[in-house]
Amino acid sequence: MIKYLIEKEFKQLFRNSFLPKLIFIFPCMIMILMPWAANLEIKNINLNIVDNDHSVISRRLVDKIGTSTYFRTTDLPATYEQGLQAVEEGSADVILEIPRDFEKDWAEGKAPQLLIAVNAVNGTKGGLGSSYVGSIISDYTRELRAETPAKALAGKPLPRIDVTPQNLYNPTLNYKLFMVPALVVMLLTMICGFLPALNVVGEKEVGTIEQINVTPVNKFTFIAAKLIPYWLIGFVVLTICFFLAWLLYGILPAGHFLTIYAFAVVFLLVVSGLGLVISNHSATTQQAMFVMWFFMLILMLMCGLFTPIHSMPVWAQWITRFNPLRYFVEVMRTIYLRGGDFADLLPQLGALLAFAVVFNLWAVKSYRKSS
Repeated sequence: MIKYLIEKEFKQLFRNSFLPKLIFIFPCMIMILMPWAANLEIKNINLNIVDNDHSVISRRLVDKIGTSTYFRTTDLPATYEQGLQAVEEGSADVILEIPRDFEKDWAEGKAPQLLIAVNAVNGTKGGLGSSYVGSIISDYTRELRAETPAKALAGKPLPRIDVTPQNLYNPTLNYKLFMVPALVVMLLTMICGFLPALNVVGEKEVGTIEQINVTPVNKFTFIAAKLIPYWLIGFVVLTICFFLAWLLYGILPAGHFLTIYAFAVVFLLVVSGLGLVISNHSATTQQAMFVMWFFMLILMLMCGLFTPIHSMPVWAQWITRFNPLRYFVEVMRTIYLRGGDFADLLPQLGALLAFAVVFNLWAVKSYRKSS
């Protein structure tokens, strides 16, 4: 029975001469134009400081950076490896390592070496974070020089502090590496969310839904038949995006394609289920479009696609926990840029599975069938 229902859905889809063209043209236009046009504003950068010296001037430097409005000092790990682990877990964006003998080298007129390690998955955020830290250190160097008596510098080179930046995961700070994976999420959401939302309500308007209602097809089979075609279309769109990302920008995932496809299975069920829920509760196509656009606008703006979640107010960050797009954006960027696997993404997988179960059960429950 479900085979014929799926066949009906595809025939109904391709009977419309506009929708098949839109499904293929829309991803191409977004992938070509958006990576050049999108940008970010950076605030509240999470900073870990590894102080190996524990001297007076190193402590002053830590305090000076902590008073900056651009940074939040989230931790003071004992070693660089612990700070790097925080970057991999997503709790830190920048690591500043202060070496041993920092104060001693300064007093002797040598140039202490500081290391700034930046999570450059978001190239813009990484570049600005490194620049902000470098600016603070330069200002601190001028303060120390002003406090050093001139006679103490007699016969010694003018003290300075050398900074060595290190960009992790995205060494060239290429912003497209950060943006393209998130655009793929947006495309899947738009296509596989809107089309199911318009499907059931469209059948209500033309009257074909009444013919289904008087058949022995149960609600679960009906909803499954509505989901599977858009699920398959989502995989086609995802594959097109992979090809365009490689062809236009030379971007390939550092992780495995199969990991992305596995998470896409769950995410497509989430957005398709949401579209069917909205369709079941809508009386007209116009109502379904407005309601779906209302949700899509909020979900996309609060998923970390354009604005980093850490830059949002605390109350907004809590709201993003109930946004399924946030978790799939994290999945795509982790796999594309850091080469993450299932073990790294278990929290995101759990959240997406929960959303998929809730939305699809809701879709089955809200479909009113009279037989």
